[in-house]
Amino acid sequence: MPTDLVPFSGDRLSQARTLSGLTDEALRVRAVTAARDKDFAELWALTLAYLSTDTSGGVSLSPHTLRAYRKGTEVLVEHARTQAWNLLHPGRREPGLYVAALSSSGLKPATVMARVAAASALYRALRWAGATDADPFTDVKRPKDRTRGIVKNPPYRAEFVQALLEQADPQERVLLLLMAHAGLRIAEALAVDWTHVDLQRRRLLVAHGKGDKARRVPLSARLREALEVLVPGAGPVLPWRAYSTAYDRLQKLALKAGREHEFRGFHAGRKYAGTQLYAATKDFTRVAGFLGHEQVDTTRRYVEVPEDDLDDIVENFR
Repeated sequence: MPTDLVPFSGDRLSQARTLSGLTDEALRVRAVTAARDKDFAELWALTLAYLSTDTSGGVSLSPHTLRAYRKGTEVLVEHARTQAWNLLHPGRREPGLYVAALSSSGLKPATVMARVAAASALYRALRWAGATDADPFTDVKRPKDRTRGIVKNPPYRAEFVQALLEQADPQERVLLLLMAHAGLRIAEALAVDWTHVDLQRRRLLVAHGKGDKARRVPLSARLREALEVLVPGAGPVLPWRAYSTAYDRLQKLALKAGREHEFRGFHAGRKYAGTQLYAATKDFTRVAGFLGHEQVDTTRRYVEVPEDDLDDIVENFR
């Protein structure tokens, strides 16, 4: 039986079935061969099949998450190749050395942790396939980032959002406002369909949020106006499906507005929405529901609280 995996040409579930449908022995042999040869393409196909069929996220895992896992798998396989790792039976100290090598290369702690998460996913996939019992990253110490996320990547400022809106075409304006006013993740924004939009009731259904959880969010007046300009119809609201395409459009928009140095991707727009809502409500629980967070502690990392918001209260202490 050939060991080459057929290139993926259908949906992820179809690809997963290609591997999951094998007998236990055939799957084990394929995984063992891929690990022995340190074949990234086959190891990633195995990991993707595992992630799609045997995890809580399943086929609903976001493209962003999959990109991170794919890159992390690629980095680990390359490290194993250059360091002569036996992937199925790694030495006791090798995982710690791998994490140390990542840290010493100048990567940020969050990126190192993402690489380790991908490595752990690869080993879960290898165990799922019956190729090994190894779980080498369980006890490896991860680097800790002492700088709060809201400091490293704060919300966009109102002036920046307004500058981009003034330069945006109708579709770019909707994309911006879906993040900065509706608080959507980029994957959620690109997935919005006209059937999810209720302009009359001023509501938007986020049909497939993170973890495949649905929620409804209010539509601001500016976002409703921007949607009406597109002329509501059928099918997707936005023409772009790929994260990279949307990123490129906003990056070029920031350049056009002369503020390219302030562009920091999509999450800062979501933080802008969360920060605005918290400023009005002073309620992290309501902001968590708006952003689609299960844990309020996650929401706290998205909201920038003014440093002087206690000044007047403390001033009147008795």
